[in-house]
Amino acid sequence: MHGQTKGLILKAQLLTGVAVVGLAIAMPASAQEATELKPVIIQGEAGNANSEATATSPVKGYVAKRSTTGSKSDTPLKEIPQSVSVVGSVEMHDRGVVNKVDEALSYTPGVNAKPFGNDGDTDWFYIRGFDATQTGVFMDGLNLFSYGFGGFQIDPFMLERVEVLKGPASVLYGGSNPGGIVNLVRKRPTDEPLFYTEIGVNSNGNAFTGVDLSDEVGSSDTMTYRLTGKVAGGDNYSDFSHDLRGFIMPQLTIVPDDATMINVWGYVGVLDQVHTGNGFFPYEGTVTDAPFGKIPRDAFLGEPDIDQGNYAQHMIGYELKHAFDNGWKITQSARYGHLRKHEIGPYGFGYLNTTDPTNPNYYWLNRIGFEHRSKVDSFSVDNRAENEFDFGGTTHNVMLGIDYKYYRLDHIQAASAATPINPTDPVYGDPQPANNSYLNQVITQRQVGAYVQDQIRFGEGWLATLNGRYDYVDTETHNGPTFWAPIQDFTYSYDKTAFSGRAGLAYEFANGLTPYVGVATFFNPIVATSLTPNIKPEEGNQIEAGIKYEPTFIDGAISASLFEIRKKNVVVTDPSTMLSSQLGEVRSRGFEFESKANLTDSWKAIAGFSYTDLEITEDTNSALVGNTPYLQPKVQASLWLDYAVLRGALEGISVGGGVRYQGWSWADNENNKKVPGAAVFDAAIRYEKENWGASLNVTNLFDKEYVKGCGGLSTCGYGDARTITFKLSKKW
Repeated sequence: MHGQTKGLILKAQLLTGVAVVGLAIAMPASAQEATELKPVIIQGEAGNANSEATATSPVKGYVAKRSTTGSKSDTPLKEIPQSVSVVGSVEMHDRGVVNKVDEALSYTPGVNAKPFGNDGDTDWFYIRGFDATQTGVFMDGLNLFSYGFGGFQIDPFMLERVEVLKGPASVLYGGSNPGGIVNLVRKRPTDEPLFYTEIGVNSNGNAFTGVDLSDEVGSSDTMTYRLTGKVAGGDNYSDFSHDLRGFIMPQLTIVPDDATMINVWGYVGVLDQVHTGNGFFPYEGTVTDAPFGKIPRDAFLGEPDIDQGNYAQHMIGYELKHAFDNGWKITQSARYGHLRKHEIGPYGFGYLNTTDPTNPNYYWLNRIGFEHRSKVDSFSVDNRAENEFDFGGTTHNVMLGIDYKYYRLDHIQAASAATPINPTDPVYGDPQPANNSYLNQVITQRQVGAYVQDQIRFGEGWLATLNGRYDYVDTETHNGPTFWAPIQDFTYSYDKTAFSGRAGLAYEFANGLTPYVGVATFFNPIVATSLTPNIKPEEGNQIEAGIKYEPTFIDGAISASLFEIRKKNVVVTDPSTMLSSQLGEVRSRGFEFESKANLTDSWKAIAGFSYTDLEITEDTNSALVGNTPYLQPKVQASLWLDYAVLRGALEGISVGGGVRYQGWSWADNENNKKVPGAAVFDAAIRYEKENWGASLNVTNLFDKEYVKGCGGLSTCGYGDARTITFKLSKKW
């Protein structure tokens, strides 16, 4: 290893040592208590309660029964006329999810997480075939919208749940990804005292330490606090790649009476890294052999002395709830966020010469020098009122709301033709040309929406859900001077209105079975980057039918659904003129199955399967019509089993294992090159006794080398290498 990398390993070791001291401080208290745990399952890293009191409470084991994501109110999952998946902190702990949110969804059907493999500063999600990374990520129901490189990244340690609403969400949240959204639910102050700390390190030499504390404020019986924080750093599996990251999130909840709750929170997160080399490898040399064989999975094709990426992100927010005597309940939540992000370094992009074997640069890689600076300011607020009343033999749960989103991105991007590099024997240090700015923009988007929802119960088990929403969106793009256009200074703006709706019908049988059918429309505003006049949002609709089943004989939840989504007004580029227009249409249809169960006090299980058939139905390039877009596998499947020993000599030991399978996908929209499917196995073993916990998780147990996906023949990424993570934790 090079000296710089060794230095990062040393930093990781120092972090681990500091955390050990923190754990040692807690040891006297645990020695005094000397109380052995009862034979029950330890619910996650923070000793979460074993019941789901509300839709934001800790999930009981693996099985969530309630959610806010599909209705914006605390609603049983079986009453939502769309498919919803919930991954709780217990499941994340058992599967060894440490640094990235997209890791949490690797067992969720219908979600293609990390489609390019590992990317240290971005969480990638494709849902039902559509990219949700920028327009489909929310936190506590408020949009975490991003454009370009102006996106926030959240650490899973600060989350209680990761929830996925599949299919259109515009009727609740305004403009968003048609395939679905990911809603990140923060941890909140607990009713009971909570004191938790952990340390860990993985086989790459990347260490972490975290604390999670919650209790009453002094002797107050109306105020509780929670302080959650984490520091991580060390090497990554790519040569030269390393990082140092961390966050802290303090919050305070005030409950002055039974009718009122106020939660105020803040957050600061930072990252400093040298990027992983993954994601910009060519198809030939990864999926198939090049004349030299394969590009090593840990290859770094940048410049170690130039490459760097860092961000500093800040948030502050609050949530207010109040119930009136007349039955109305109001909720207001708001969040302001600020982000500064900078990245620089060359990356590979296709081969320089593949035709002349006598050329000394035969099968060397082109490189593009790149740099960007991005600054984001965002603000979101959501106001809603709810009430329940009877009318004409029906029961109505009505919600009225208004929300507002503001997003401003000030960014500069620059590039150059960097020096080529040998992919199997790279030599670093050649002088690189200066990057020249080609983009200098300030993009501002404002959205205000008014919405209504009525959940109607009638007959003996019928439930109808009706939603309507009206949005106004204003987008302004100011283009400033660049290297290539030094006197450029013009602004393009447009505003649009959009209506979206949803209607669902379900019937709840006494045995826990709930069949449902639903239709929904959506829109997704486009930041104008084309020459198309009269820019329109992407629009379309979904039809979904399914079954949700909560058995009466076990603690479990099973769902199955059929769906079809049509997305219109897709921006496509005419290859003959290189001009963009909104003449594209993509259809997604498929089937999804998901089962989660706390089978017994010892056994927990997850099973999932999805079939997603994508088709380009309209395009300016007629040769693409009927083809399948690249990157998305048609078939995905997963299975995870977890067993805890509750008594006997091995009491406290838990073992878990799972398999993730993705079928083949296309590497290009022309459908000429395929990426083979792959099955990857994971395993875990844990020991928990007297408030101490130790765990060992292994992802990609057999170290299978495979390509996760290709977004074109020059942008392929390897799937995760085998990684062993050890963690030691303490509750007191």
